[in-house]
Amino acid sequence: MIAIEEARARILAPLRPTGTEMVPLAAACGRVLAGAVLARRTQPPADVSAMDGFAVRAAAAAAGARLRLVGSAPAGHPFAGRIEPGETVAVFTGSLLPEGADAVLIQEDAAREGGEVRVGESVRPGQHVRPRGQDFAAGERLLAPGRRLTARDVGLAAAADHPWIAVHRRPVVAVLATGDEIALPGEEVPAGGIVSSNSHALAALVGAAGGEARVLPIVPDDVEAIAAATERLGAVDLLVTTGGASVGAHDLVREGLARRGLALDFWKVAMRPGKPLMHGRVAGVPLLGLPGNPVSALVCATLFLLPALARLAGETGWALPMETALLGAPLPANDRRADHLRARLEHDAAGRLTVTPFARQDSSLQRLLAEADGLLFRPADAPALAPGAEVPVLRFSNLGI
Repeated sequence: MIAIEEARARILAPLRPTGTEMVPLAAACGRVLAGAVLARRTQPPADVSAMDGFAVRAAAAAAGARLRLVGSAPAGHPFAGRIEPGETVAVFTGSLLPEGADAVLIQEDAAREGGEVRVGESVRPGQHVRPRGQDFAAGERLLAPGRRLTARDVGLAAAADHPWIAVHRRPVVAVLATGDEIALPGEEVPAGGIVSSNSHALAALVGAAGGEARVLPIVPDDVEAIAAATERLGAVDLLVTTGGASVGAHDLVREGLARRGLALDFWKVAMRPGKPLMHGRVAGVPLLGLPGNPVSALVCATLFLLPALARLAGETGWALPMETALLGAPLPANDRRADHLRARLEHDAAGRLTVTPFARQDSSLQRLLAEADGLLFRPADAPALAPGAEVPVLRFSNLGI
């Protein structure tokens, strides 16, 4: 068995980002930038008013001064002339500052009296003015490649005048569940069988991570059928299998894939749940073989598939968003396999994050996995811990799953 960190490094090492495509900006949120976004214009394009009020020359706008009102400049309708000493123009938030003006007298500090404006408070140069290029200048790099775009990023790219943007293609993941005993929801369940949840859960996880899942038909425990299934892969970036990766008489995935040229890297990881994790390459496609147990499959997908999807999507600097919480219940010493305990996360009266693992941790309990807020990580050979100890946790909501 190998350690989790080594397994993750070996899974990620051969993966390369997908190709580039142009998408309309409205469809860019959640995609990963394939190139830097440079400003195509200066923002703001000129000095503009930050408030409603009056554009003035600060030197002529001391308290008590009276200024002649010579015009108005609503946003989008600049004043055509120039402000001379003793003159003012009505402006509004976003209005271009007229030529000759260097400050804005806000309307709360002014009194309009017919064709004049009386200054209530003195104004200093630059007051209530957003200078040209305050946000960004044309040609400036605003967003770096490898960034997964947020709604805020989309707004910035729009302000920089980008109607289309270059992003990495969504990683395509084939999901192949195996087993004589499983059927998809709504299908007839074989005698002694169960409804398969892995295909749907993994497809949902792939979609939440920005990928595209292609769910293949369930394959029985048959070497030839497993080998044939890989012939229908098509153009995919990663093959994920579930089930058949252990050492039982009916665990035939490795043998089936071997007939399609499987290059096996490893197939055991020192973790719980999820020891039978397989990694390699088959039919020219990277392979991640997850356990058939649904909870084990989802925990392994969280630790290994999500980082793989981030790497394929071209996302740089991605890491599991680990946090520290205070333990809410005692834990016994751990053995040589790292533990991932389903747990409840909440804040105590002092606002501190606490984590309490469920009393039952059987890897068949999908309901508890759905009810969990996250995973409590325990390294191999960890000592016993008392309540209040600091422990690492992973919150599912931070991963969108």
